Amino acid sequence: MRKLWSSLLGMYYYRKKFGKGGGNLFRKLNSSLTNELFVPGIKHSISLRPNTSDIPTFKQLFYESEYEFSLDFKPRTIIDGGANIGLAAVYFSNKYPNARIYSVEPEPSNFEMVKLNTKNYPNVSAFNSALSANDGGFIEIQDVGLGNWGFMTKEVSQENLEKSSSLIPTISISKIMKDNNITVIDLLKIDIEGAEKELFESSFESWLPNTRVLVVELHDRMKPGCSKSVFSAICKYDFSFSHKGENLIFTNNARLS
Repeated sequence: MRKLWSSLLGMYYYRKKFGKGGGNLFRKLNSSLTNELFVPGIKHSISLRPNTSDIPTFKQLFYESEYEFSLDFKPRTIIDGGANIGLAAVYFSNKYPNARIYSVEPEPSNFEMVKLNTKNYPNVSAFNSALSANDGGFIEIQDVGLGNWGFMTKEVSQENLEKSSSLIPTISISKIMKDNNITVIDLLKIDIEGAEKELFESSFESWLPNTRVLVVELHDRMKPGCSKSVFSAICKYDFSFSHKGENLIFTNNARLS
């Protein structure tokens, strides 16, 4: 009886959130039929791997509206750091159809899902790389048991490169900007499972003051020192602060106009 009541309640809330299509969406999410989900308001279908963290990731973005916050402008350039399976890129593509989106995801199986979910969005460019303060380096993927949304990265030293069987190249935000003639990042989303500690420790001077809005999720529980690193860098510039759910939102007052 409790399971039935929970199911009916979930159905009700999904229909309230998504309208007529909400009921079918709820049924598919709860019956592992997630290879082709049609979300009201989203142009193209979304694919999720059943019985994985793809499901709660989807719920965070589309049911809980994790990235639903107001901006005083329409972003034209978005960098999606830690793209996971591409759902943030899909969300931003539908909300800001004129934006160019650069999605960066290091973990290979997640990256395949990024390509699948963004294949119908020509404004999305995907990189199978790890965001880093430095270019030309390599990382290894670490599975710390948190599922597909919780892979961590570890930098590989030059002397250990030959010992690693799976290396992922690093890419800096500065290089993405340079290679794509970006002078201002309108929206920068960072969700990189603790690697934000190193990202904000050095070489941020070329991109952070040129970022209008920064959305970052901190992971001190996974890597102590993340908050200190991010706030130490932010405090060098004139940013305002707010938050929504797990995300901290920083607005660059010098770039408001």
